[in-house]
Amino acid sequence: MLAQKDAMATIAVKDLARARAFYEGKLGLKKGSMDEIGVATYRSGGSTLVVYQSDFAGTNKATSATWGLGQEFDVVVQTLQGSGVTFEHYDIPGGKRERDVHVFGSFKGAWFKDPDGNILHINNM
Repeated sequence: MLAQKDAMATIAVKDLARARAFYEGKLGLKKGSMDEIGVATYRSGGSTLVVYQSDFAGTNKATSATWGLGQEFDVVVQTLQGSGVTFEHYDIPGGKRERDVHVFGSFKGAWFKDPDGNILHINNM
């Protein structure tokens, strides 16, 4: 039933204006739409990211959205660092950290948070 339909990442934020500055300004996403109740959508490749205002924003302690960047991973890490994004550092068994990048064999990943503490992930897959 859902296998042929696209899924969307949905991220709760406390302050939509602050979130828009982050998602548009720091991540470079282009706003798709914004409705009267404070829901903004962004296109990201062939996917949609939904950002909405909620009192429960930032309470998720797990990854909210992931971008697979392939060979562009290192360039995107550098670009995000240049725009002021701070990366998270985790102690993950089986991996090593090379500055802001976690490495597990050929897999590279980096995590960062939006202004409300939502965890976002990029990787080289």
